[in-house]
Amino acid sequence: QVQLVESGGGSVQAGGSLTLSCAVSGYTDNNYCMGWFRQAPEKERAGVATLDKDGTTSYSDSVKGRFTISQDNAKNTLYLQMNRLRPEDTAMYYCVAGDGPICRYCSGGYCLGVPSYYPYWGQETQVTVSS
Repeated sequence: QVQLVESGGGSVQAGGSLTLSCAVSGYTDNNYCMGWFRQAPEKERAGVATLDKDGTTSYSDSVKGRFTISQDNAKNTLYLQMNRLRPEDTAMYYCVAGDGPICRYCSGGYCLGVPSYYPYWGQETQVTVSS
C-alpha cells in the first residue's frame, strides 16, 4: 500500500522560505511519478509542481521561478523548496503520487490542472505566509 507522509509546513513572513518533504513508502521500485498540490481556503485544489519519472519538472505559473520540486530516490523522499513566499501561497499542501499509465498521461505537467488523476495523496501540511 502506497503511503505519503508530508512534513515541513509552518508559518513564515512574506519573502521567506520553507521546504516541504514527503516520505514515500509502498513502491517496490522507482516507477512512479509525484507532485505537489495545494488548496487555499474556499478555493479549489490547484497544481503546484510535478516531477516525471525521467526527472522532468513542471510548475504552475504562480510559483515558477520561486519553487523547486526534487526527489531523493535513496531516501524515497520528495521535496518542495519554496522561496520568496507570498501571502497568496498560504494553503494546505498535498503530496501526490501515481504510477503506470497515470505517469505517461500526466507527463510534462499535464495534470497540474487535474488533481483527480493522482490516486495517492498525503495527509496535507499547512503553509501560512504573513504579510
